[in-house]
Amino acid sequence: MQAEPRKSLVGEEYEVEVGPVAHGGHCIARTSEGQVLFVRHALPGERVVAQITEGEEGARFLRADAVRVLDASKDRIDAPCPFAGPGRCGGCDWQHAKPGAQRRLKGEVVAEQLQRLAGLTPEEAGWDGTVMPAEGDKVPAGQVPAWRTRVQYAVTADGRAGLRRHRSHEVEPIDHCMIAAEGVSELGIEKRDWTGMDSVEAIAATGSQDRQVVLTPKPGARLPLVELDRPVSVLRIDERSGQVHRVHGRPFVRERADGRTYRVGGGGFWQVHPKAADTLVTAVMQGLLPRKGDMALDLYCGVGLFAGALADRVGEAGAVLGIESGKRAVEDARHNLADFPRVRIEQGKVDAVLPRTGITEVDLVVLDPPRAGAGRKTVEHLSSLGARRIAYVACDPAALARDLAYFRDGGYRVRTLRVFDLFPMTHHVECVAILEPAAKGS
Repeated sequence: MQAEPRKSLVGEEYEVEVGPVAHGGHCIARTSEGQVLFVRHALPGERVVAQITEGEEGARFLRADAVRVLDASKDRIDAPCPFAGPGRCGGCDWQHAKPGAQRRLKGEVVAEQLQRLAGLTPEEAGWDGTVMPAEGDKVPAGQVPAWRTRVQYAVTADGRAGLRRHRSHEVEPIDHCMIAAEGVSELGIEKRDWTGMDSVEAIAATGSQDRQVVLTPKPGARLPLVELDRPVSVLRIDERSGQVHRVHGRPFVRERADGRTYRVGGGGFWQVHPKAADTLVTAVMQGLLPRKGDMALDLYCGVGLFAGALADRVGEAGAVLGIESGKRAVEDARHNLADFPRVRIEQGKVDAVLPRTGITEVDLVVLDPPRAGAGRKTVEHLSSLGARRIAYVACDPAALARDLAYFRDGGYRVRTLRVFDLFPMTHHVECVAILEPAAKGS
């Protein structure tokens, strides 16, 4: 017999006590029947009315929004952004929390992930439990730092720019994004008609005046004439092939970090906070302490940010190998680092390319993997190379914790961990873990 479909609970309301924060920008609560709720727009210790947004009877957990606050936390503020709140824009998770509380919540998430997935306490990870704000981001409660230098807008059916609602394809039209950097806001994307476009990305480079708009049209749509108040380059992404084509202007922007200029083409990856690249390079180099003549790896190297910093410090007697899967990023990295004859950039997936290099030992490793992490296979290979120190840059604490457990199995311990709040108002953090062979100092 075919089982009867479970009853949807979407729209049902429950009065709940809000428990601890969880990874992903929500808090944990339970219904009177004991069913787990992941509640957005709430804070630990509050009593709220939670309205179910996803889930059905008998499900392992339900998702919900706090639609009424009955007993507020002392950390709660009115969300500064008019587009934040239940059912609205999904870009920010913590508009309703004081800045200090946001960092504390993020620290609690990192600590929980380390303990649960790697069996590490903050002390064992060499971390004091603090989450450091980026330079210039210490603002009073009720104010929002304008930090996001790359904003991808979705477009409504009638051509209005907006942002996606949480876990939805629906678009929340906006007239201004409060976390957008000044260079993005001045492009006025929200004020134009983008009929026929699927998305519009606005990029404001750090360290140069380069501005770029990347258009993804719907099939068969004509590109709009982009006339803005300042010079801007325009790119188009082919919906079917994903290839990037130049419409006019430069096909790249120039970013600056660690005293060098980096070309980033085709809407490629660069840290979105204007202080992030310098902050992370400083943390990585302070942790690795490169020496003249060192052999170093930069894995998932992008356009060569860490490879360039390493090459500067290991000198002509040293060498750096970067590995990156993106074709355009590899072209940019080779261009950016052309003045370093002892730097080589290879294209391909790290787990496939690294074994083919024939490298059996290195002095230093930097890895900055995508959100999913490096994985057991790559970590096992790295652990066999005998690096003096390894710097792991992570945008997801869960993936970091899993990989740290693999490194422990491979004979490495965490020497220090630093956590940076490079994405204010969101649940995201950036971590830099420095590892060394466990025999040293353990």
